Amino acid sequence: MADRTLPERLPRTLARVLYADSMAAQHEGMAPPRAGGWRAAFSSLDHQQFRWLYGSNLAFFFAMNGQFVVRSILAHDLTGNATSLGLVNLMVALPMLIISPFGGVVADRFERRKLIMIGQATLLVNELIIFTLLVTGLLEFWHLLVVVFILGCTFPFVMPARQSIVANIVGREGLPNAMALQMGGMNAARVAAPVTAGLIVAFAGIRWMYLIATVLYCVALFSMTRVHKSPPPPRDETVSPLGELAVGFRYVAKTPPVRALMLLSIVPIMFAMPFQTLLVVFAEDVWKVGEDGFGVLQAFAGIGGILGSIFVAWHGGERHHLRMMVASLFAFAGTLFLFALSPWFLLALPLVLLTDVCASVFNTVNSTAVNMIIPDAVRGRVMSLMMMSFGLTPLGTMPVSAAADAWGAPAAVAGSAVAMAIISVLMLVAFRSLRDVERATAASHDGLSPFAAGAK
Repeated sequence: MADRTLPERLPRTLARVLYADSMAAQHEGMAPPRAGGWRAAFSSLDHQQFRWLYGSNLAFFFAMNGQFVVRSILAHDLTGNATSLGLVNLMVALPMLIISPFGGVVADRFERRKLIMIGQATLLVNELIIFTLLVTGLLEFWHLLVVVFILGCTFPFVMPARQSIVANIVGREGLPNAMALQMGGMNAARVAAPVTAGLIVAFAGIRWMYLIATVLYCVALFSMTRVHKSPPPPRDETVSPLGELAVGFRYVAKTPPVRALMLLSIVPIMFAMPFQTLLVVFAEDVWKVGEDGFGVLQAFAGIGGILGSIFVAWHGGERHHLRMMVASLFAFAGTLFLFALSPWFLLALPLVLLTDVCASVFNTVNSTAVNMIIPDAVRGRVMSLMMMSFGLTPLGTMPVSAAADAWGAPAAVAGSAVAMAIISVLMLVAFRSLRDVERATAASHDGLSPFAAGAK
């Protein structure tokens, strides 16, 4: 306020100066090199701090994705019915959907590295408890439900902090490449971890897989201890957590490019991504290739996600985010349409790979553009709202699955691809603010934050 005295203004001003100095110290001498080729694609790994963070992420996501498979096997073995699998997924999804916005508030209020470490330690204790019950023969199904509920409560606090700390380490200049590498690592874990977990369970047993997952969580926790502390941005101490949550919602509502990007990201989540759930229907009912064919389809889809992330990492320094995003969105719709109507399994394999390449490019560029536009003061809260949008995939799966039962999977997925393309065109025409994305991300490249005012 204009009538505040110097003693009243000094503490907050000093806090902002100290915070800016701490961020500058982390970024000093760490600007990613503008090299070409493979060096450009992996330039973020030149940062020692990012290497430790990346190693922690890989270990964490490999353990987590592998354990999803193992928990499904355990749930089925303990109950003997398929309903238990749905209950396990529900107990993860519900707290994630409800708690996610508050996880973002916490990520903006507390030291981010410490928050990540607390979350990882919680999951490590979870795994140790289940491992102990498994070894002693005391494990029951309700134990699994409690553990996955805790996982669902922990994840919304870890992920916004994990996303936010990337910007603290590499700065805005390095964000495109770092975000692409992060997404590539997650896609690699999504592909390799379930397969590896299944092989370990088949040849060594579930106990060994739990032991290996525990070791991976330990590696993830140790790697985070090597990352420097990431202090939270300065904030108004008089604002309550609910008030800060409202600030996050207001920022998105009053920042047209961010609002438009987040709404645009929902379109493929609702209309296109549910096709992943129907891959088993295509494998068994359309192309008659059985479980082995289904596994091959999943592998090609996962490899496509990795290749898409590598593509963005290679071209991450370019400033044409909107152009790349729009091109990948419509290419996603087109390749998905062709995949759905493919009469042959062998033709479907390269098509599903290209589909996931395009999906990965769109998701990575969209998330990167949002991260580059928003100021650090609300980064955790905005990231948590983006996490909530990914929880909408099950909502999109229901109508697409119902359409598949009524008219067949090819017609349902092809129709979804057409609907996605039409709605995307309407949104691109309606949201003139999307044209500001290039200007805003370009300003971020130059160290400016053109939409910081709404964060106050």
